[in-house]
Amino acid sequence: MSAAAPRRLVLLRHGRTAWNHARRVQGHVDVELDEVGHQEARAAAPEVARLRPSLLWSSDLLRARQTASYVAAATGLEPSYDERLREFHLGERQGLTHDEYAAADAEEFALFRLGHYDAAPGAEPTHEVGERMRAALGDLLAALAPGECGVAVTHGAAARVAVGAVLGWPAGQFRTLRGLGNCGWVEVVEHPAGGLALDAYNRVAAGQGA
Repeated sequence: MSAAAPRRLVLLRHGRTAWNHARRVQGHVDVELDEVGHQEARAAAPEVARLRPSLLWSSDLLRARQTASYVAAATGLEPSYDERLREFHLGERQGLTHDEYAAADAEEFALFRLGHYDAAPGAEPTHEVGERMRAALGDLLAALAPGECGVAVTHGAAARVAVGAVLGWPAGQFRTLRGLGNCGWVEVVEHPAGGLALDAYNRVAAGQGA
């Protein structure tokens, strides 16, 4: 008997916002896409649609929901919104530009830029983000039939942590991955020996810089 066709998960980061462009810490602040972000989402949607997804889930934050709307239009899928797919809550540093953050605490900012996101006072712990992302993506995977693909529209830091969480990497190893570009996506696929394997990281639509 042949093995069942592997299931696939796609983690798509939202398009650009004015806060991304200004290098301002977003976290859970509900910022909308800017004009470039809409263009990025419009370009990424047909590329993601070529993977023939069966389910579309999204963070409930506005920038992710707006990005998911383009994927929905390209695929005919109805998005489901899940707060577990949100970005890190970044505590007292939400709303600061990178320059303001560095001026407030240069050492802490350096850690933040290296992927120690919970260095920010009041930030959501990294292990909790990993747990909620792993749980959400596990539920999405379980909802897929053999051979099907599910898309989760999420956020840059959360997606980076999620990769390590779903692949069973040691704590902190996700920091060896570069940050995802806006509307960059990750693909993980079921491995024949069990578990998931990384199949692609930071893919972008043709003509869009990574």
